[in-house]
Amino acid sequence: MGLIVGAIAKMIMKEGGGWVSTLLFGIVGAVVGGWIGDLLFNRGSLSLFSPLSWLLALIGALLVIWVFNLLTRGRGRVA
Repeated sequence: MGLIVGAIAKMIMKEGGGWVSTLLFGIVGAVVGGWIGDLLFNRGSLSLFSPLSWLLALIGALLVIWVFNLLTRGRGRVA
């Protein structure tokens, strides 16, 4: 689930990188999405086959990528 959700989120955010970063974004995004689901809907722990769990994981991954980009903006770029 993490690799698939991470790949979809990276495509939406037009983010580069390899499969390791994709997997990490997806896993961390699923955890964040589960936390958000539990906080808002009291439904953070859902099954793998639940569409809501996939949606929450995708939203979480998008948030993680957005925050990552905010924190790393301008680093490593030569002027």
